[in-house]
Amino acid sequence: MSSLAGLPFDDATWIEPPVCPECGALVRVYPTNYDRWVSLAMVELPAKDVPEAFRWHLTRLPDRSPIPTDIVAVRVHGIDPLPSEPVVPAHRMMCVPEWEVP
Repeated sequence: MSSLAGLPFDDATWIEPPVCPECGALVRVYPTNYDRWVSLAMVELPAKDVPEAFRWHLTRLPDRSPIPTDIVAVRVHGIDPLPSEPVVPAHRMMCVPEWEVP
């Protein structure tokens, strides 16, 4: 097996998206533009269906390469998006904890 600095780089194991510990749903975890991390829903919704506090956009950091290198989550605020404009909701807006059956 080939390695780089002791780490295998030909490992072809499947990587699953993270799962919410509360509800078990798949989430997308992205860094924010202010050095935090946010769990986002797997779908985009129209802005009219997402309360302002939960609206996010995914954007590429500016660079000189045409290939996307870093994607960050940016909170949508300041200028309201059009009602039909797609936004990515924060997962906590959609999170419904699983209840244990007694």
